Amino acid sequence: MIAHLKGILFKKTTQSIIIDVGGVGYAVSVPLSTFYALPETDEKVSLQIHTHVKDDSLTLFGFNTSLEKALFLMLVSVSGIGPKLSVNILSGMGPQDLLEAIAHGDAIRLQAIPGIGKKTAERIALELKDRASKALGEMDISPMPVSRGEDRLTIDDALSALTNLGYSAKSAKMAIERAKSRVKEITLEGLIRDALRILS
Repeated sequence: MIAHLKGILFKKTTQSIIIDVGGVGYAVSVPLSTFYALPETDEKVSLQIHTHVKDDSLTLFGFNTSLEKALFLMLVSVSGIGPKLSVNILSGMGPQDLLEAIAHGDAIRLQAIPGIGKKTAERIALELKDRASKALGEMDISPMPVSRGEDRLTIDDALSALTNLGYSAKSAKMAIERAKSRVKEITLEGLIRDALRILS
């Protein structure tokens, strides 16, 4: 099983990235919290990896911090929640906020994440509350430096990220425009975070 990858960031999108390790490109799915902590392409990158094996397929999921990976593993242990939905949940709420919401059994807060209904939120809160409480404050959650890009590209990436989370293009664009007017400096992390607050 692949548990860690260190190489050159060959390509990145809000859904997946490719890491070149010794001439071999590994496709890795990442949550948004990891995506906006990535360096620019052609720069060195190091991620913690979970290898998911199903039937005849093998999928890699990458995480910038141990907390993100731990939350992912918690989420996939819940009945009815697969790895893709787990990544979507991590993308819809910051890892620290997500851990706190689960630890406090806050199902209502979890329902604000696209794709998470009442029953799923309640199941997450019930099944993971004790584990999340134990993990709270015990992990290294310091992120890598956040990358910066051109404003237009950053806005397009933020729009793509929100539509991938299930928001309509119209709603996502409205939220991004409102978020953009609130910040002095446009960053992908800031736009997505503020837009998600507006949408919720």
